[in-house]
Amino acid sequence: MSGPSDSDLYLAGVQTLLASWEVYARGSPGATVVRAPGVVAAVFPTEPERGFLNNALLERDAQPRRRAAAIAAMERAYASAGVTRFAAWVHEIDRATRDELEARGYGIDTSTRAMGMTLGEVRLPPPEIDLAPAEWSAYVRFLERAGAPAGLLGGVDPTAFHLRIACCRGDDAATALSLDRHGDTGIYNVATLEPARRRGLGTALTALLVHDAAARGCRTASLQSTRMGEHIYAAVGFRDLGRILEYAPAA
Repeated sequence: MSGPSDSDLYLAGVQTLLASWEVYARGSPGATVVRAPGVVAAVFPTEPERGFLNNALLERDAQPRRRAAAIAAMERAYASAGVTRFAAWVHEIDRATRDELEARGYGIDTSTRAMGMTLGEVRLPPPEIDLAPAEWSAYVRFLERAGAPAGLLGGVDPTAFHLRIACCRGDDAATALSLDRHGDTGIYNVATLEPARRRGLGTALTALLVHDAAARGCRTASLQSTRMGEHIYAAVGFRDLGRILEYAPAA
């Protein structure tokens, strides 16, 4: 039997991503995830999450009426919360949605690359790595050291994610999270502090999370990568599923 197609991997990754947004929202005052036909919008009205997590995912290849209604629903969700800066996520092949957003004055702010794999495709053995206790409070402090505002994700349920913290010379140096949903594990927030970079810690943590997920019975893995991280994830076995363009409304 053949494995899941790229489209299957993408759709599984999308659902896991949306599940992660719901976990974040439960830990931030007033936050909610609005689901409407053709769009899912994560709405975070309060800091520190307000400045980082207001993102909406628009359905790929929606019909014209559904697409227009989805964009309008997204805009209402943020307007009702007093949020003026948010990102509308669109897959790069969805030219019609891109054209409609651009006609409304939206512009591309940044992009990531959707990546996925079956867990039988992992290219690296389980790594030997020095791990610190996976305490959520330590993770929140790590984010602050990495430049995030104090308290970011501090209210998140510490049992929701599988957290790994790597040490270098006795100090927390790199972190990564995973979240399981229906056989897919989503890998998020892989980060390494500057003094510990170029030591392979991000690759090792990603490989560790993939192997751990396989041991729990997951079948696939998904993530969204910055340009800088693409080679790291490709080395583990992830394949390219296309760019996610993040459109911001006109200032």
